[in-house]
Amino acid sequence: MEFPHIHALAAESAAADPVAHFLLALAVIVVVCNLLAWIFRELGQPPVVGEILGGLLLGPTVLAQLWPAGSAWLLTPSVVGTLNVVAQLGLVTFMFLLGSELRFGAAGADRKIVTAVVAGSIGLPFAGGVLLALFGQPLIAGEAGGGVAYLVVFGLAVSITALPVLARILVDARMDTTRVGRVALACAAVGDGAAWMVLTVVLAVSGLAASGSAVLTVVLVGGLVLVTALVVRPVLAWLVERAGGGPLLLPMLVAGAVAYAAVTQLIGLHAAVGAFLFGAVLPRDDTIMRKVRQQLHGFAEVVLLPLFFASVGLSTAVTAVGGSVANWLLLGAVVVVATLTKVVGAGGAAYLAGMPMRESLQIGALMNCRGVTELIVATICLQYGVVNTFGFTVLVLMALCTTAVTGPLLRLFTSDSREVVVQQR
Repeated sequence: MEFPHIHALAAESAAADPVAHFLLALAVIVVVCNLLAWIFRELGQPPVVGEILGGLLLGPTVLAQLWPAGSAWLLTPSVVGTLNVVAQLGLVTFMFLLGSELRFGAAGADRKIVTAVVAGSIGLPFAGGVLLALFGQPLIAGEAGGGVAYLVVFGLAVSITALPVLARILVDARMDTTRVGRVALACAAVGDGAAWMVLTVVLAVSGLAASGSAVLTVVLVGGLVLVTALVVRPVLAWLVERAGGGPLLLPMLVAGAVAYAAVTQLIGLHAAVGAFLFGAVLPRDDTIMRKVRQQLHGFAEVVLLPLFFASVGLSTAVTAVGGSVANWLLLGAVVVVATLTKVVGAGGAAYLAGMPMRESLQIGALMNCRGVTELIVATICLQYGVVNTFGFTVLVLMALCTTAVTGPLLRLFTSDSREVVVQQR
């Protein structure tokens, strides 16, 4: 049922004080997403599952269906526009933190196993994703879909693993210091780094994200990488050492991450790539950097990321699946293939490399979690027209399902009766 007077009231309220209207919407988003995150944490699920559902509840999937007038009042076009802009700050902050937390040398003597697991956990899901994209092209391809870039990007979207989810799962399960934990963390770090590098190259070479010449974009990206490695990285190491955790360090690092995000956006790549690159060249294993990450985590998790989840929810319409049998079959196929190829690819590679069967299965279950990292890749796919709204919805629901099933699978493959609790992205 529609209420024209409420629509008029919403428009009048937004016009009278758009700042107050946005702040009210922000309060609702923060409360809903964090409340659901707490509920799912208590249920033994990663909070990101609840936060994604919070975005879906506030979007066209639930609120707009159950209470169209209320949805129109809360999320006016001006509020949604502001929300999408601020959500980018949450995305940039998260990618900066993700890049700064990468650890490539955590596996120690298990390098052979790490190499095998990375190949299996990326290779098999990637192949499965490419086949799904090929057969599902008429249903999920966007305006820029149809070429090799479309197949590669969709394959990457299926093969991604969320390093932050994995890290917290291991800590809560007291597996972070075990052999399985060390191998899984190293594999996720190497896999995430490789996936983002490939995605960067594909976006640059294909011209999907570039407004001008693809060759110029490749040259600019190559120049940025060289300057980052040869100039920015040593300067950052010197800066962190000299700053000594002073009050100016955090603002300078945040400004650097935002500036890098702006540069990559301007040269034809997504802002998330720049923030990730800047975080990836920060010093490692440093007490000061751990303090910086702790300072950023709180506000980013409580406020900024819920805004990103809300923006994802507003772009996701489960109703896009509709009553089409083909749509539901494709959605189910993506979820099943994404899960099986991860578990079999990562677990099978670990077993063939010499790990016991039970530990190999645990590796497979852990590498299946995708979390917010998958949402970022899905958002990039939608933004650049690689997938349409239905394809984006499929990727979001796949991220939700695979993240939710990680805990139960790990409990199933854990030898003792210790409860495995998952409480993070």
